[in-house]
Amino acid sequence: MNAIILRSGRDKAAKHRHPWIFSGAIQEVIGNPTNGETIEVLDSKKEFLGMAAYSPFSQIRARFWTFKKEPINIDFFKKRFLFAFQKRKDFQKYSTDTAWRMIHGESDMIPGLIVDRYNDILVLQILSSGVEFHRDIIISALRDVTGIDNIYERSDVDVRRLEGLAERNTLVSGVVPEEINIIECDLKFIVKVTTGQKTGFYLDQRDNRKISSKFFMDKDVLNVFSFTGGFSVYAVHHKAKSVISIDSSKSATEIAKKNLEINGLDGANCEWLVEDAFKALRTMRDQDRKFDVVVLDPPKFAATQAQVERASRGYKDINLLGFKLLNPGGTLITFSCSGGISESLFQKIVADAALDAGVTSSIVEKLNQGPDHPIGLNFPEGAYLKGLICKID
Repeated sequence: MNAIILRSGRDKAAKHRHPWIFSGAIQEVIGNPTNGETIEVLDSKKEFLGMAAYSPFSQIRARFWTFKKEPINIDFFKKRFLFAFQKRKDFQKYSTDTAWRMIHGESDMIPGLIVDRYNDILVLQILSSGVEFHRDIIISALRDVTGIDNIYERSDVDVRRLEGLAERNTLVSGVVPEEINIIECDLKFIVKVTTGQKTGFYLDQRDNRKISSKFFMDKDVLNVFSFTGGFSVYAVHHKAKSVISIDSSKSATEIAKKNLEINGLDGANCEWLVEDAFKALRTMRDQDRKFDVVVLDPPKFAATQAQVERASRGYKDINLLGFKLLNPGGTLITFSCSGGISESLFQKIVADAALDAGVTSSIVEKLNQGPDHPIGLNFPEGAYLKGLICKID
C-alpha cells in the first residue's frame, strides 16, 4: 500500500488523533497515490499511525479515516453512519422536527462529508477528495443504513477546487421536489435543496433561533442577512411589534414571505428589503433609525486563515452599525460562521465594535451550533459557529 512518512516532531497532532495532516508535516511519500486514494500514515520511525485519504492538491495533504488498520469499504462507512445516527437519537426522539444534520464531516469521523436529512430526502455535500474517491459506496451505504432512496448532491462549493475537484449539483437518485416543507420547533419552513445556500437551510441555527425568541416579544426587530427568514418567522411567531428583514437575494426573500404564510402568520408588521446589508445598515444609521433587537447572521466572511484579517474588518463594521441602531437597553444577537474566526477573536471584535459605537454592553448568552453539528474533541476547528447575545445599557 502507498504511504506517507511524517517528519520527526511533526506527528504530535496525528498521535492526538487530529484528522488533518498538512503538507509541511510530510517527510516522504511512498508510492504514487492518486487523488483521494487510501494510504497508510507512518511516523518518522515508520510506526503505523492510521489510514488516511491522500489529497495531492490541498495543503491538507491527508485526512484520517481511522487510527487502526482496517479496510475502507462499504462496511466501514455503514458502521460510521450508524454510530453518527445513534449519537443524535437522544435529542431527536422527543422532537417533532423533520430536518437534521446526520453526518458532520470530521466530527463524525468521515472527513469532508456532510449529509442533511429533510423529511425523506438526503442531501449530501462532498468536500474532500477521499469522500469523492469513495462516492459510490458511500451513497450505497447511506441507502442501506437509512432506507432512503431520495438523494440529492450539493457539491457546488468553492472548497472543492482546493481538492482538485470540479463542482457538482445533481440528483443522485429517487425524487426530490423543487420545494420541501420541513418542521422546526413546530414552525414550517420551505427548503429548496437544489438552489438554497448550503444544503438549502441553516440547520445549525435551530437552537439559536429558539433561544433568541425570548427577546422578540413586543420589540421592533431588525434581521440582517435574513436569507429565507428563519429569525424573522420566529420573531413574528413570538409577537414582535415589527420586523424588518434585509437580504440581497430576491428569491430567498420571496421564500421568507411564503414561510410566514404557511405558518398562518400575519405579515402586516413586516418589511422586506432586498438590498446589500452593509449599505442598508449605513442608510439606517444616517436616518437615525432605532430598533430594540438587531440580529446579524452574515454568511462566511473567512473561508481560509489567510482571509481572517479582512473578515475581521467586515465583522467589526456590521457589529458597529448594529450597536448604533439599537435603542437604550436593546439587544444585539450576532453570529460568525467563519471557521478562521475563533470564539475569542469574535468576542474581541464585538467588544471593539461596542467601544467604537460608544455603548456599554454585556454578554447575556453565548451561542453555538446545535448538537446535530457536533464538535469532535480531537477537532476543535469544528466549532465554526459562534454567537453572542449582547444587551446595551
